Amino acid sequence: MQKLVMARRLIHRVVLAAVVVLGSDTAGLAWAQTWNPGTELNAALKEATGGRLQFSFEERMRFEARTGNNFGNSPSLENPLIRTRIGASIRAADWLKFSAMGQDCRAPEYGVPAPNTVRDTMDLHEAYVELFPDAKAFFGLTAGRQMVSYGEGRLIGVPQWGNLSRTYDTARFHFLFPLARVEFLMVSPVKILPDVYNRPELGDRVTGVYSTLPKLIHKGTVEAYFLRHDQNRPGGFTAPGSLGINTWGGRAVQPLPFGMKYSVEGAVQSGHTGALTHRGYAWFTNLSRTVHAGRPLDLSLEYKFASGNSGSDATRETTFDQLYAANHDKFGHEDLFGWRNIRNLRSLEVFHITGKIAINLMYDSWWLADAHDALYNGSGRSIVVRAKGNAGTHVGQELDGFATYQSNGWQFGLGFGHLFKGEYLKNTTPGVNTRYLYIYQAFAF
Repeated sequence: MQKLVMARRLIHRVVLAAVVVLGSDTAGLAWAQTWNPGTELNAALKEATGGRLQFSFEERMRFEARTGNNFGNSPSLENPLIRTRIGASIRAADWLKFSAMGQDCRAPEYGVPAPNTVRDTMDLHEAYVELFPDAKAFFGLTAGRQMVSYGEGRLIGVPQWGNLSRTYDTARFHFLFPLARVEFLMVSPVKILPDVYNRPELGDRVTGVYSTLPKLIHKGTVEAYFLRHDQNRPGGFTAPGSLGINTWGGRAVQPLPFGMKYSVEGAVQSGHTGALTHRGYAWFTNLSRTVHAGRPLDLSLEYKFASGNSGSDATRETTFDQLYAANHDKFGHEDLFGWRNIRNLRSLEVFHITGKIAINLMYDSWWLADAHDALYNGSGRSIVVRAKGNAGTHVGQELDGFATYQSNGWQFGLGFGHLFKGEYLKNTTPGVNTRYLYIYQAFAF
């Protein structure tokens, strides 16, 4: 009876949220067909300033209902998430460009003081300068605070689905050659301080080189990188000593016969985790194809692996370091797990009903790479560990369905996800299946 009451209460809240989100923008649905005020504003500014001044804006509100949090160890959450961004860029000269963006993120009705993963009052999300911003220039430099992503964001990325997403304090410069673009980088993730200005924490950083080779393979792209992850700031790496991990890796994307396309990425690591020698590795492969059965249907199948630690060698750490990954959707729509000590099989089908409406169906299944190591969340932190290795390896399965409507800067969507616990979760947690239900609207230009 109690479960029935809770289910009715959840449905009531979702319906109410739908009324608030969609009802408040009923006019927006009509406007979306013909009018985007931001586009008109920027068109007028472009004409008046010779294309040197542009504004950006984003407003997004999402209602979420999460039950079975932390597989029963944490209370359920039902609350809205609100994000507002206002930005501008000005091209002071052909070789000089300034950009800035403010971001305000709120989580009302969170139930307890909302953490810095969902709340940050108005702060400077981006503020950077570009020298020689033309993509075809031989040399370019970017410095300041910026959202940056490399490849598919598996090691350095911006998880935009999160209420805050992620931004970095950066210094990057590149050279453009006929056969390669070579970039030298330093990126440091900004630590969120919800009620004060977010200050740089450069003791947690990645430095290295990232090269793009667009002509190495036929109609495809190859990327190669070396990334050095250092962490020595107070409150960061907490084990004795410091963290210093080297990651060598590469990625390739190329079309195949019969309308197919593949994407692969692999990385190996060396260095140290405190006093321990670090050795880790990970890889990913994806095969996709679009078929036309009246309307386009995108099919995708992928497999991912990241090493774990057996604990058999007390001098060595072999759990893969995922750096600053953007893991949303890569391990299920509920964002429960990360690219550490994991094996993941994932499929995604996207049916384009019209050019503006898409229906998505996603399936995931996970196993631990090593039963003695922990299960890690999307941020790379340990969820639970059974060091004896006797809890099994199958974590569980997840089924997600979601739909989106996009038109002229407007976006509306809703979705549902359900995790079916596996042997490992049954043996190490209360074993409650997690559920995720949401509805959202957004407008951006």
